[in-house]
Amino acid sequence: MGSRTYETALSFEAKGLGWAYGDKPTFVLTSRDLPRTRDTVEFYSGDLAQFVNGHLRPTFRTIWFVGGGVVSGECLRLRLADEVRYSMLPILIGNGISFFERLDRDIALHLAEIKAYKSGMVELCYEVRGHGGEP
Repeated sequence: MGSRTYETALSFEAKGLGWAYGDKPTFVLTSRDLPRTRDTVEFYSGDLAQFVNGHLRPTFRTIWFVGGGVVSGECLRLRLADEVRYSMLPILIGNGISFFERLDRDIALHLAEIKAYKSGMVELCYEVRGHGGEP
């Protein structure tokens, strides 16, 4: 996850809302010095593709990236993402973070799944197309 997402998760925890990630290993992508509040959290600064392919893929069957436009955009640019999930909430935020920052190409997606919840939230799951070295 990105550092701002981590800080948001810490603020939710401080408000008594709990830690959303349970006991799952959590890797925070940052070059900043942030508080480490649990043993399951590790910090990483460096080459993202090397970290994912050399450290995470050999160890974990599934890797889930959580973050804003910087992390999402970087994962797509480096062809590290197999799918993209959007959770649409029934509120429009007047000022927020872009879904994806600085994409260097169009990325084709295929709708794989839609889930609607009674709360009004809708989750969309898209498969990323075009990983085979296509520009």
